[in-house]
Amino acid sequence: MMVDLGSFTDEKFDPKKWINTSTTQSRHPQDSLEKHLSELEMKLQMISEEISASLEEQSAAALLRVPRASRDVIRLRDDALSFRTSVSGILLKLKKAEGSSAESIDALAKVDIVKQRMEAAYETLQDAAGLTQLSASVEDVFASGDLPQAAETLANMRHCLSAVGEVAEFANVRKQLEVLEDRLEAMVQPRLSDALSNRKVDAVQDFRQILNRIGRFKSLELHYTKIHLKPLKLLWEDFDLKRRTNKLASEKHGESLGSISESSNSLPFSSWLPSFYDEVLLYLEQEWKWCMVAFPDDYRALVPKLLIETMVTFAPSFVSRINLATGEVVPETRALAEGILDILSGDTSKGTRVQKKHLEALIELHNMTGTFARNIQHVFSESDLQILLDTLKTVFSPYETYKQRYGQMERAILSSEIAGIDLRGAVTRGVGAQGIELSETVRRVEESIPQAIVLLEAAVERCISFTGGSEADELILALDDIMLQYISALQETLKSLRTVCGVDGTGDGIGSRKEMGSDRKEGAHHSRRMDSISDEEEWSIVQGALQLLTVAYCLTSRFSVFEASLRSTLARLSTNLSLSVFGSSADQNQSHVGNNEGNGELSMAGKASLDMAALRLIYVPDKAQSLFNILDQVKYIMS
Repeated sequence: MMVDLGSFTDEKFDPKKWINTSTTQSRHPQDSLEKHLSELEMKLQMISEEISASLEEQSAAALLRVPRASRDVIRLRDDALSFRTSVSGILLKLKKAEGSSAESIDALAKVDIVKQRMEAAYETLQDAAGLTQLSASVEDVFASGDLPQAAETLANMRHCLSAVGEVAEFANVRKQLEVLEDRLEAMVQPRLSDALSNRKVDAVQDFRQILNRIGRFKSLELHYTKIHLKPLKLLWEDFDLKRRTNKLASEKHGESLGSISESSNSLPFSSWLPSFYDEVLLYLEQEWKWCMVAFPDDYRALVPKLLIETMVTFAPSFVSRINLATGEVVPETRALAEGILDILSGDTSKGTRVQKKHLEALIELHNMTGTFARNIQHVFSESDLQILLDTLKTVFSPYETYKQRYGQMERAILSSEIAGIDLRGAVTRGVGAQGIELSETVRRVEESIPQAIVLLEAAVERCISFTGGSEADELILALDDIMLQYISALQETLKSLRTVCGVDGTGDGIGSRKEMGSDRKEGAHHSRRMDSISDEEEWSIVQGALQLLTVAYCLTSRFSVFEASLRSTLARLSTNLSLSVFGSSADQNQSHVGNNEGNGELSMAGKASLDMAALRLIYVPDKAQSLFNILDQVKYIMS
């Protein structure tokens, strides 16, 4: 019979109730209660006896196991003590072994150093023996005509000499090696020239490997440049050839001297230059493609160096042609065969001055070169950044002389244009005409204001077009000087109005004391004249004076607008130049300028937007520092 023992643990357990319930459930209905209880009692006694006997048996067995467990515990404790003693001994041995091992390692290291030195000495002796053998057999290698083997022999000799070091016994061998390298280079050059001229890729690569093996790759660069410079020089000399042909043709037909001069200039440099650039660009593109196959490791630097050498060779005549081309646009300088540089240096025979047409012609040529530079940047896009910078700088180098003198040119142009504005002073007229003279003079002053603004704005455009804003500091100085010139002319005009209006003797400090005080007759004359002025004319003079105040306000407002526009242009220029040169915000320009002197370190953003102004500022850090200081001041004023 299974009994649920869970009910015995219940706090509300009632023994009587449980017995009654259990008895009722297990008793058969026909059995009496007394009989059923007696049977249960008997079963309970039997189970109790069995439990008691089992407990006695289990207790006896447990008593027998206790001594055995005690012995096991004692044995385990002894084993643990023994193990701890063994571990302590092992640790002591390890400490002793560590000390002896360090000494052994130090000894082995010293032995290894000695071994290495002995091996190096052995190799040096072998190199010395090999150097002697190579020195003795090198003439036979040269006599065989095997240039790759000769290059390998010389390379081995160079290696042996570097291993031997500065040993007096081999000083002659060192000199002999230099002579032999020069000799091998001289043997390679004619064959290399033939291979380059005939586009023999395999032969060119073999000769490149030979020169590279003996450390004379620079010779290949020079030879490549020398060979390919010739056709480019022919392209450059084509201009002079065509002009001479035109001149000879004119002389042959018996034209007059004047017509000969005109016909000899029938091919302007500005018309010829784009075609020259196109032919050079086509030539360089072909060379770039061929060098990609012939010099897969060197074409990114080899072709740009060809262009750099070409432009350096052409630079003096390029500057001269630009000078003459700028002079041809003006009849006076064309007749004298003089240009901007001649005028600026004061070498002109008739004292001619720089005109706007001269500078416009220069800007036109510069724009042509800018187009060529952008095409070159595209063709050489795979070249290293520094090589690309050097190449583009050389392309623009003929204009550097002109850019350095931009401020002088702009001052001369603006000064001449401002002087050409009609600012005639007022002249004394008869009685009744003073008001008319005043009105006409004020009108001329009023009309001069927009003319002056247009001239100044054109100067800003020329500066950006020609220098990219890199000469903005010179532009600001030139504008300042010209505005002073214009204001001085206005002051002289206003002084002339004082006489017309009869107020030159008021003693306000503008007229001279002699005119106001010493010449009393003249003052009396003016007094009588003012007495004779009619009311209508006097009113016209008052109206002219009021109109003059309006003109003064217009002058102030128009120049304020121009100044604000100029500051905005300079601030935008500062941001653009900073992004182009440094690839960062304009506020960081000063620290970048100091860290990039001459290094041409541009970010990728700067490489993408590279222009001539950025090139100039990279290579002239002092100029860049000065320019950015001025532009920062402008931005600070605007903020």
